[in-house]
Amino acid sequence: MKVLIVTYYWPPAGGSGVQRWLKFVKYLRDFGIEPIVYVPKNANYPIKDNSLQSDIPKNIKVVTKSIVEPNTIFSFFKPKKTKQSAGFLESNPSLLGRLFLKIRANYFIPDARKFWIKPSIKFLKKYLLENEIDAIITTGPPHSLHLIGLALKGTTGIPWISDFRDPWTDIDYFYQLPLSNKSKAKHHLLEKKVLKNADAVLVVGETMKENFSSISNNIHVISNGYDTDTKKQDTPIQLDTKFTITHIGLMNADRNPIIFWEALHDLIEENQEFKNDVIVKLIGKLASQVEESIDKLPKSIIDKVGYVSHNEVKKYQLKSQVLLLAINNVPSAKGIITGKIFEYLQAKRPILAIGPKDGDLAEILKNTNSGTIVDFDEKEALKSEIFKLYSDYKTGNLKIASINIEQYHRKNLTAQLAQIIKTIK
Repeated sequence: MKVLIVTYYWPPAGGSGVQRWLKFVKYLRDFGIEPIVYVPKNANYPIKDNSLQSDIPKNIKVVTKSIVEPNTIFSFFKPKKTKQSAGFLESNPSLLGRLFLKIRANYFIPDARKFWIKPSIKFLKKYLLENEIDAIITTGPPHSLHLIGLALKGTTGIPWISDFRDPWTDIDYFYQLPLSNKSKAKHHLLEKKVLKNADAVLVVGETMKENFSSISNNIHVISNGYDTDTKKQDTPIQLDTKFTITHIGLMNADRNPIIFWEALHDLIEENQEFKNDVIVKLIGKLASQVEESIDKLPKSIIDKVGYVSHNEVKKYQLKSQVLLLAINNVPSAKGIITGKIFEYLQAKRPILAIGPKDGDLAEILKNTNSGTIVDFDEKEALKSEIFKLYSDYKTGNLKIASINIEQYHRKNLTAQLAQIIKTIK
């Protein structure tokens, strides 16, 4: 059985967007499914990680087609020192920046990759006539890719699965965009068309399934997960000697854990020993609002590492005393499950999360006995939890006895995916 997977993110792309389908492709052959991957030839990825090339199975067919991206055009009008976005909106855009954002929001619907839709449909129609493909899978964001699947389903009749790694109109930044009412309506219409016409819809959590259930009754939850390394470490990784609290991944303005910085400030003011022992490691890009928050803390307790390769990320997770996870403080927070939670589970270090206590993430932490979550406004509870973790660290008892994490192994998740693919054939 052969499936065509249409994805924007593929090595050398780095970051979280590439992981889900790179890992599915890695294991699909184990379940009798041969993946063919369709990706842009010249994508303008904001983050690159060449180490991920090693996860691509041998002899996997990758089909490519050039893409025109507005970001490339707009970059000519931006100051040379402007950094490319790596996952969040610019906090203080210039007048020109605001103009570009308004144009992108209202004329590039569903997103800035819309110019790949028509060329891809034309190219893939021909490819599908010449090659035997049993199913098509599109994964978004970017949600433009679902419109490719929608058109191919309509013209070829080949079964189609749409995979939502993140929501469409319910994503955290949707209502921060300067969208006209007409543009919002168009987004909702396109989203509904995709959900109604896909033979199966994949989502990463129960809240997203619940939100989509009024439109489609064929929705399946397949979460993100963790993978095991084929190469063993030459030497065991030792825990940090300091009381390290590590956050991995992008930290935008919505994800800025203000009560964490406030709790940390109070604790170092109250306890000199804690101040001497604690180090907060931040792995990944930080929004300017986050930089402003941490500037109020002593520089000695903050270690801004920046982006590192996926292989290096795993080492930081294994070494850390505590792993910090901050959910975006937005109306859709209950349904947000950041991909990093599953690799945090694999590291088997205590997880300290900030987010809704009745959300999908809280349920995962509870079912795996892997950590604690406090709500966005529970500063005193957060202080108590940090100090409890610190006290366990001081006595050498900072451990976690997690359970049921094997369900999130990428191979087990791929088994669920394979079953759905074979069902719609």
